[in-house]
Amino acid sequence: MDYSTIWPYLLSLIVFLIFFEQLSYLKKKSFLPGPSLIFPFIGNAISLVRNPTSFWDRQSILAKSSHHGLSANYIIGRFILFVRSTDLSHKIFANVRPDAFHLVGHPFGKKLFGEHNLIYMSGQQHKDLRRSIAPNFTPRALSTYTSLQQHIILKHLKAWVDLSMSKNQEPIPMRFLCRDMNLETSQTVFVGPYLRDESRKRFNYDYNFFNVGLMKLPIDLPGFAFRNARLAVSRLVETLGVCAAESKVRMTEGQEATCLIDFWMRENMADSEPAHSSSIEIGGYLFDFLFAAQDASTSSLLWAVTLLDSHPEVLARVREEVSVIWSPESDTLITAEQLREMKYTEAVAREVIRYRAPATMVPHIAGKDFQLTENYIVPKGTIVFPSVFESSFQGFSEPDRFDPDRFMEERQEDRVYKKNFLAFGAGAHQCVGQRYAINHLVLFIAMFTSLIDFKRPKSDGCDDIAYTPTICPKDDCRVVLSKRCTRFPSLQ
Repeated sequence: MDYSTIWPYLLSLIVFLIFFEQLSYLKKKSFLPGPSLIFPFIGNAISLVRNPTSFWDRQSILAKSSHHGLSANYIIGRFILFVRSTDLSHKIFANVRPDAFHLVGHPFGKKLFGEHNLIYMSGQQHKDLRRSIAPNFTPRALSTYTSLQQHIILKHLKAWVDLSMSKNQEPIPMRFLCRDMNLETSQTVFVGPYLRDESRKRFNYDYNFFNVGLMKLPIDLPGFAFRNARLAVSRLVETLGVCAAESKVRMTEGQEATCLIDFWMRENMADSEPAHSSSIEIGGYLFDFLFAAQDASTSSLLWAVTLLDSHPEVLARVREEVSVIWSPESDTLITAEQLREMKYTEAVAREVIRYRAPATMVPHIAGKDFQLTENYIVPKGTIVFPSVFESSFQGFSEPDRFDPDRFMEERQEDRVYKKNFLAFGAGAHQCVGQRYAINHLVLFIAMFTSLIDFKRPKSDGCDDIAYTPTICPKDDCRVVLSKRCTRFPSLQ
């Protein structure tokens, strides 16, 4: 065969495909701001992976220049739409259904997260599952979790102080320390005694694979991070499914619920025909909880330390409030009632979440063409990114200022500007565990500030935002820690 005769045709085909791709992109982009030309086939994927902060900042600037609060781009064969407008974000959240938008959690999440996933459900099926999950977050269940959370927080705070003291006043990065603490917290709260020591080690190993793969190009081939992440998720779901099966047996025997999966399985036993109750399905949904709780919570803890360090007047008020309500010398747990009394500390937690929304965007895919504005139709297949982060800086008084008082009873900005506080989502897929997440952050702030003195040496750009995949301070929140209390509590 004479290949010399084929090359001109092959080259012509490639040129045609590139030309067609450019025309298709420009047609979908229409009048929206965005790149006029795109790199063939991969679009701006390289700039997104190399510097996601810069990429999304650019999309935000373009959206601000648009009357509609929208901007466009192109990533690996997919047209994407960045949504800055709060009203349009609500419109997307309110239209999650088969013939409109599909929540995906990650641009290539359906392939990554697996088959049994709460994120991709809609309609009655989704409502039924959320109804079965509700007993996991009752006051009684949350009270059980707060006890577990405090024991784990204390264990890690002690270890952090020891580590810091061993470094001779050299600052230590908090990101991986907080991540490890949160992973142990999630494991213990969600599946408690059912995850044995050896399984925990493998679990941590696989979750790291997953985290790394989230930020890489979606190349599903052996040796690539995305493939490793996908396989790791399958193993994690299988492990969580085994935990669910063991819990079913224990709850059938009438034993006391000690973790989230117990409360869930006990509720399922009361239902004659519980939906989506196979162990592997529940393992998939537990992984959703883990993913939602793990990285978002790590982000919030890091920003809490960062913002308390840079706002000493806020730190002083937190310490004063907590000292009136709870004393480390009491050797007792913070009770649910005491937690509710920490009004200002909770306001700080909410302001941390507003000011630095952990998951800055909530990706959706347009299942069909959708009329988003009067003169713009979102093309089918578009990946749409409503920006929770951008909404947090709209509406609120002096939104660029870190001001926990906005969430106190006197101002009630959480009610006045409720539509702009989208850190926990909105609509049918609003986070079902938001009370658990806020409790965890309040407990951490209360214990961290009461038990530990901390100092964060500043460096150029240390407060800049880095995507990991949720956001964190660029310096990984490097601090010097020392014991503040005379002794650590025993938490009886």
